Amino acid sequence: MPQFTCDLSAPSVPFHPVWSHTIGSNHARMTLRADWQEQMRRVREELGVRYVRFHGILDDDMAVLLDEQDHQIYGCRNVDVMFDFLLGIGMKPFVELSFMPTTLASGDQTVFSYRGNVTPPRDPAAWCTLIDQLVRHCVERYGLDEVRSWFFEVWNEPNLAAFWTGGQAGYFDLYKHTATTIKAIDAQLQVGGPATANDEWIPEFLKFCADQKIACDFVSTHHYPTDALGKPGDDTEHQLALASADVLMHRTEKACEEANGLPVYYTEWSTTSNPFFPLHDEPYAAAFVAKNFIDVAHLVHAYSYWTFSDIFDENYFSSVPFHGGFGLLTVNNVAKPSYRAVQMLARLGHEQLIVEGIHDTVRVTVVRADHRSVTALCTNHAFPQHPIEAQTVALSFDTVTDPTAVFIELIDEDHANAKRSWIAMGSPMHPSVDQVRRLQAASELQADPLIWRRVDGHVAVEFDLSAHAVAAITLVF
Repeated sequence: MPQFTCDLSAPSVPFHPVWSHTIGSNHARMTLRADWQEQMRRVREELGVRYVRFHGILDDDMAVLLDEQDHQIYGCRNVDVMFDFLLGIGMKPFVELSFMPTTLASGDQTVFSYRGNVTPPRDPAAWCTLIDQLVRHCVERYGLDEVRSWFFEVWNEPNLAAFWTGGQAGYFDLYKHTATTIKAIDAQLQVGGPATANDEWIPEFLKFCADQKIACDFVSTHHYPTDALGKPGDDTEHQLALASADVLMHRTEKACEEANGLPVYYTEWSTTSNPFFPLHDEPYAAAFVAKNFIDVAHLVHAYSYWTFSDIFDENYFSSVPFHGGFGLLTVNNVAKPSYRAVQMLARLGHEQLIVEGIHDTVRVTVVRADHRSVTALCTNHAFPQHPIEAQTVALSFDTVTDPTAVFIELIDEDHANAKRSWIAMGSPMHPSVDQVRRLQAASELQADPLIWRRVDGHVAVEFDLSAHAVAAITLVF
């Protein structure tokens, strides 16, 4: 039986909510949809997320720069609608400057169903003009103080040929022109990169910036426990089986060391990189997400999960409610187990207490919200094909005060698992309004009383924790 103890009177350390800084979304055009906005508002209200990042703000479908009969036409109406909405709900953009407008592109290679152009600009000066126009417009519309609180990230995963055909030298040149242009508008605007997959290029990028005296306010990068760019049909489960238990934490530690003191923002990570993988919709993802957010909370400034919604069309737009998409929410706005895991994290406080005890798959983190409550967040996680079993977990809290209540919330096969209810319905592709309501009810967290007792001056509880499950044990005083 895994046993863990915590002294509630011991000094605490800060517990940083890296899950609520930034979250990922598909591409910019999707932000104009009413259902996207409804879900974004929900994520803001329930999870407290502050920034959202997406691809393609410069794509032709956003009409920031178009060519009409050999005339270049600038326009920011779609950008205004997008940013007006975000600021209106108390959020901000983490601006990924991508992809290349067709009229500036040096080639015709594109990525994804929405055909984002991934080639360098034919004329760097024209690219600088575009960046200057966009950023100055934002400053004029929203004010300099507001835009100084945003982040401008140059491109997306330029170390992958699928996203950038210019190679490392070409990306460094693009970054130089972009950063110089932004800093010429205002030196306090925040710009960074290299926005790479697999935690790559960080030392080389920072050396380039130092050698060229180019500003860099933050380091951004991405990682997954699988291949960097997954696709349907991949043997994703085998890729996961090859990963070590703490692979993402160790890679994050290395990236932070390479950043040489600059703040690190992971602007993409997820359970896998496969946009159609069943485990994304299941309790497995909840345990994975909770464990890994906690693992890196002391290391980075942001750990942006990809993505908050299955309103997503990189390969194609799927209407199936549980199709294995990246999202924390289904297309029908039903919370997946992973959403509920982030919701558990979002309700924790900011004072982390030391926990004694160790187990191969069970992890326990105790966080104090205030003097009236403390929560132990427990995960039981392992990658596919790694040993894992259901456990009876014993927690012991050293406190002289008796709790007035103790309750448990679970995410497992039987709790907060809407996919199971959907399958029981016959897996309807287009669930009715009543079926969606029932799925939403099945996704809810449920707080149940948990029996506690005094043992050697400690408050002791025991509970069952399934494989690939999350439990939140809250003591109220």
